[in-house]
Amino acid sequence: MATKAYILIRTEVGKTSDIATAMRSITGVTAVDLVSGPYDIVAVAEGQDANAVGRLVLNQMHGLEGLCSTLTCVVIG
Repeated sequence: MATKAYILIRTEVGKTSDIATAMRSITGVTAVDLVSGPYDIVAVAEGQDANAVGRLVLNQMHGLEGLCSTLTCVVIG
């Protein structure tokens, strides 16, 4: 069974659209929405297990220029 997670993302001012576009091309990212509030983007990612989702966030998302921080919320039910 796949593991699903919501990833809350903060970006630098003016970089939100660029990061959202880049994230849409990452395998395993199933949705990317720009939002208002303390976070700029909410993404949905799926992987084989929690470790796969973690690797996706660390290895592919954290390398995007203008990304400030992420908070990963793994779905448990």
